[in-house]
Amino acid sequence: MPDASKKAILVVSFGTSFAETREKTIDAIEKEIADAFPDYLIYRAWTSKMIMAKLLKRDGIKILNVREAMEKMRDDGITDVIVQPTHVINGIENELMTEDALMYQSSFSSITFGNPLLTTEEDNHHVVHTIAAHFSHLREDHEALVLMGHGTTHFSNAIYAALNFKFQDEGFPNIFLGTVEAYPTMDSLLKAVRKTRASKVILAPFMIVAGDHATNDMASDEEDSWFTQFKDAGFEVECILKGLGEYPEIRSLFVDHIRTVIG
Repeated sequence: MPDASKKAILVVSFGTSFAETREKTIDAIEKEIADAFPDYLIYRAWTSKMIMAKLLKRDGIKILNVREAMEKMRDDGITDVIVQPTHVINGIENELMTEDALMYQSSFSSITFGNPLLTTEEDNHHVVHTIAAHFSHLREDHEALVLMGHGTTHFSNAIYAALNFKFQDEGFPNIFLGTVEAYPTMDSLLKAVRKTRASKVILAPFMIVAGDHATNDMASDEEDSWFTQFKDAGFEVECILKGLGEYPEIRSLFVDHIRTVIG
C-alpha cells in the first residue's frame, strides 16, 4: 500500500458562486469524505468555467479545474487517485471530467472513479426515499412537492422522468420531478399537479446546490420562474432553497460510492 500522503481523493463538483450554499453542500460533502477517509488527501476541482471565472474576478478565489487539479496532485507526489464527482447524473459534465482526468493516466499508478449520485437502481431508491422522508409532513390532501432538476441534452436525462415515475410508483403520488432545460417540462408538471387535490405547491431544487437555478429559475418573481407560473396557475406556492448536498443521506451516498471503489 502507498503511504497516506500518496493517496488522494479528488472531489469534482459543477460549482457555485453562492458562498452560503457552497458551505452547506460542496464544503460539507468534502468534509464528510475527508472524515470518512483520513488516509487520503482531499483535493477539489470544479467543472463550470463560467462559475470559476466569476469567483476569480469577484472574490479573487481560484478554483482548480480537473486538469489543473490532476497536475497539482502529480506535482505533490500523489500516486493513486480516486475521482469522486458530486454530479447528479452520468451526463456531459461527468463524461468531460472523466476524459480530462484520464489524460493524466500515465502520471499516476492508478486513477479510479466513483459514481455520480444517480447511477444504480439502489441509488435511485435511496434518493427517492430520502426526499420523501424529509418531506413526510406533506399533506397529500392539499399539498404537492415539485422538485427542480437541471436537465440535459444527454441521453442520461431520462433518469429524471424515471425518478418522477418512481416517486409515484413507490407510494408518493404528490411528489413530482421536472427539469429547467429538458424533460419533464414545466408544462408536464402543471398538468400532473392539476390532477391532484393540491391547492399548495412546495418547490425545492433537485440539484446539489441551491444556486442560480434555484434562486432565479425556481424561486424568483420573474415572469417565467416556476414560482410565478404555479402562482399564476392558482396555487399557493412555497419555495425551499435547500440543495441535495444539505441532506445527510445524500452526502453519505457519495461516501458509499468511494467505499465501493476502494473495495
